[in-house]
Amino acid sequence: MSSDLAGVWEVALSDGVHRIEFEHGTTTGKRVILVDGKEVLRRDWMFKLVGKETFNVGQSDTKATINIDAVSGFAYEYTLEINGKSLKQYMENRSKITSTWLLNLDGIDCRVVLEKDTMDVWCNGEKIETAGEFVDDGTETHFTLGDHNCCVKAVSSGKRRDGIIHTLLVDGTEIAECTE
Repeated sequence: MSSDLAGVWEVALSDGVHRIEFEHGTTTGKRVILVDGKEVLRRDWMFKLVGKETFNVGQSDTKATINIDAVSGFAYEYTLEINGKSLKQYMENRSKITSTWLLNLDGIDCRVVLEKDTMDVWCNGEKIETAGEFVDDGTETHFTLGDHNCCVKAVSSGKRRDGIIHTLLVDGTEIAECTE
């Protein structure tokens, strides 16, 4: 990594947390974007030092844009947008449309993500095969992780503002949801 490192962001997507690094050579005009340590974009000898660079992140090719704005003189501000929203807005919205659980199974750290709109379940970057069923008090989405039986229960909170509550059960034990 060179001394031109201008910004580093951590972005949580369903397939994992991705690290985005941006190098901006203000004397050479160089722009380099790395996602999880892999170079995804390189531009050398850019005469215009401000602007935008758009690229994709993760397995779902989520659109990301780095905005380069001049603040004063030779000072620049770098902001990251995900799907057209500021990183802060995106993460706030994401917490409404996903549930995430962190757990350790058989000595392996697992990050389980439920996409509430599609009911897709991801574990450590892999989309998991699931089977859904309707039950008396809501729905259950069943899947396995290793030798463990897992289930995401979706039940109404009974309150319109709170909506549906999603709970992860692993071998019948409830796992606490985490906030990213």
